[in-house]
Amino acid sequence: MDVSLFDFDLPERAIALRPASPRDSARLLHIPALGDFKHKAVSDLPSLLRAGDVLVFNETKVFPAALMAKRPARAQGGGGDVSVTVNLHKDRGDEGADRGQWDAFCRPAKRLKLGDVLNFDASLSARVVEKRDGGDVTLSFNATGEALKNAFERCGAPPLPPYIARKRAPDAQDVDDYQTVYAKESGSVAAPTAGLHFTDELLLALDNAGVQRETLTLHVGAGTFLPVKSDNTDDHDMHSEWFTISEAVAGRLNAAKAEGRRIVAVGTTALRALESAVVDGHVEAQSRDTDIFLTPGSTFLVVDGLMTNFHLPKSTLFMLVSALAGLDRMQAAYKTAIDDGYRFYSYGDSSLIWKAS
Repeated sequence: MDVSLFDFDLPERAIALRPASPRDSARLLHIPALGDFKHKAVSDLPSLLRAGDVLVFNETKVFPAALMAKRPARAQGGGGDVSVTVNLHKDRGDEGADRGQWDAFCRPAKRLKLGDVLNFDASLSARVVEKRDGGDVTLSFNATGEALKNAFERCGAPPLPPYIARKRAPDAQDVDDYQTVYAKESGSVAAPTAGLHFTDELLLALDNAGVQRETLTLHVGAGTFLPVKSDNTDDHDMHSEWFTISEAVAGRLNAAKAEGRRIVAVGTTALRALESAVVDGHVEAQSRDTDIFLTPGSTFLVVDGLMTNFHLPKSTLFMLVSALAGLDRMQAAYKTAIDDGYRFYSYGDSSLIWKAS
């Protein structure tokens, strides 16, 4: 499909730089399969669902993946030390006895050469071992495992999305704001932002309403923010992300589907994991990478609904919601949201979208 079909005008004022407080006071646009859109709040979610519905949450945990480093002055070639921003986006695993390798987006990448060493603090450093287009490099650190994780905690900051980071620096408030209240499994470099709206009180209200809660893990990569550079969706190279679904969760989801109960993904990450896990019409327990790319015409075999924030024009995420509900329907919904002052992106408002019938 022509990528321009997924474009829309978004005023700068619509980009949220801080979340609503309390979290569940954010606005929610209810988008049924048919009929009018309804203006609600996230706290209204229990009344928009039925007893027996299943909400599926991504319990990944964001770690401090945004770092600053110094590339020391070279002995030859002139110039002094160079400050480098490093945004980790994919764990390459340990390679060798004493190296942990991560892919990262670095700026200014043009000032980096293979073999350059980046110093993060007195004890953490990394060597550039690969360079690719777009500032994407592979770094080999001088630590692994828990020692490397602790070093990231010491040196790093919350990895705010670029459209927020361009406007302000991360601060102590983001440490809590950019994490779901149910996060468990560390490994994401971006938050599953639909989940940021949930509070302990809202989760209890959902339980009291008879809504079933299930969890999976998909570690969100920075590729979720990469723009679609091709003119046609068929030519886009989708990023991959690692997910896992347990045997117990898969069994309960399959039972719910067999009983005709609705499954609602909390966020596009949970949806991508669920639809990636289908084998012979059933959710199968598995742990692997997925690069599933959902566009209009895609078939949804698990998910009946989706709770998600409002996404960028021409993004893979807007393509995903258009695949679920229909492109014309989502263009109309987004126009309604913009006209009515909804807040967009990671810290913005939410929507509850039902699959086109």
